[in-house]
Amino acid sequence: MKLWVNGGLRDADEARVSVFDHGLTVGDGIFETVKAVHGQPFALTLHLERMSRSAAGLGLPEPDHDEVRRACAAVLDANPMALGRLRITYTGGVSPLGSDRGTAGPTLVVALGETKRRKDTTAVITVPWTRNERGALTGLKTTSYAENVVALARASEHGASEALFANTVGQLCEGTGSNVFVVVDGELHTPPVASGCLAGITRALTADWTGAKETDLPFDVLERAEEVFLTSTLRDVQAVHRVDGRELTDAPGPVTAKAMRVFAERAAADLDPKAP
Repeated sequence: MKLWVNGGLRDADEARVSVFDHGLTVGDGIFETVKAVHGQPFALTLHLERMSRSAAGLGLPEPDHDEVRRACAAVLDANPMALGRLRITYTGGVSPLGSDRGTAGPTLVVALGETKRRKDTTAVITVPWTRNERGALTGLKTTSYAENVVALARASEHGASEALFANTVGQLCEGTGSNVFVVVDGELHTPPVASGCLAGITRALTADWTGAKETDLPFDVLERAEEVFLTSTLRDVQAVHRVDGRELTDAPGPVTAKAMRVFAERAAADLDPKAP
């Protein structure tokens, strides 16, 4: 396995960043996860555009998209696989021990891990913790991911693959690494970005390609929704067959099944779609 670290490919056992890197010491960094199919990244342009938005929100220098593309291409070429998780990490770089950022410049790491196609359906749980829709990091895909680690561990303990959050005003928000869609009275809805959820790439494409409505939804909509599904880079569109103790026995339902089919067809036809 070869990784890209600060300007070149390195063998995995020789790939190193400083123990003083701000991404490690205080979580001062951003990242993107890109699906790679037979060495070809999906929606890389949209991921790079979001990477720039996250960098600006965190006060990091603008990422060099050409360099990131070169790094991704080099890593994909060096590590052939059928389905991969391409991870781009960009941090504040070597800095003092504290919250102040140093002057050494950012760190860029690109890595690739092999993965398997997700199952068609999954189970989720709800958690008592909330997303802060007014926080400094809201909407940014940062490496400050500890609360997601905690929530996902709880989901695993309950036989689920994802945990869903409300925001501070009791509205449905998102999962630890996914966006959520629900079907109510036959209509497809997803929380708006103003709810505090990440502006997911797969979320935006799915909403555009299916005509889903962005709607403020109470958290308890999960108790009565006819269908529920998740979207993310590696899930694509994945039906939910259980929310906490509630079984959705017909998952994937008709709306979800159509969304799964439409996304698969559109994504296969265009590996680098434009923003909706």
